[in-house]
Amino acid sequence: MTTHEALGQRATAFLAMHQPGTPVILPTVWDAWSAKLAVGAGFSALTVGSNPVAQSIGSTDGEGMTFAEVLGRVRQITDAVDVPVSVDIESGYGESATRLIEGLLEAGAVGCNIEDSVHSQDKRLRSSAEHAEYVAALREAADAAGTHLVINARTDLFVRKDGDDADRVERAIARLTECAQAGADVLYPVGRHDAETLRRLTAGLPKPVNALAAPDSDDPAIFGQAGVGRVSFGPLFQAALSKHAGEILGRWK
Repeated sequence: MTTHEALGQRATAFLAMHQPGTPVILPTVWDAWSAKLAVGAGFSALTVGSNPVAQSIGSTDGEGMTFAEVLGRVRQITDAVDVPVSVDIESGYGESATRLIEGLLEAGAVGCNIEDSVHSQDKRLRSSAEHAEYVAALREAADAAGTHLVINARTDLFVRKDGDDADRVERAIARLTECAQAGADVLYPVGRHDAETLRRLTAGLPKPVNALAAPDSDDPAIFGQAGVGRVSFGPLFQAALSKHAGEILGRWK
């Protein structure tokens, strides 16, 4: 089997893991060590978080790293573990969709998150149409490469507290529905949501929903009950480990 065929099969398997009500849990990792830790604990797929990676190299989130730096770390992870790996590519690092897809596949990744806050342009929020157009370009590039890379379209409406609270859920649903129509496989209204908000989002969106969870405090059962299809930890797994490490080291001060 060629590398291209293997990646295609891995991408197909990864997409099939996204089952609303029985979510795939993707520990958010940042290096080979954390990836091996998660796979050793029994997880069948991973996501690489931009914030944890940035922290691990002394950089800053919000595209403080270059795309090449991210890909170098992704290759270390995919060489270390034999499971599907998705990558947070922030708002695209100013790269073309073709370059983003080529780089991810070359690094062994089979999925990506793409967000609508443009870090290189004073963190402006893309319009719904612009974000959907970006998703469509990524899908076209993946199709041209012959691999159905799993695209997770993210909106930052909640974390930015954009607009009125009263209709934010509806605006997020409208924005992410456009992304689904443009070719996104998974939809990510990033933020810490209560169970009722999660149910509103999963009921209103046409593709599996990615939820953010705090791995050390959230009840795993609520996500399946709310119809979520994917759970990831963002920077919260690394933060939880850091807190525990601080407690251990504190005994020796």
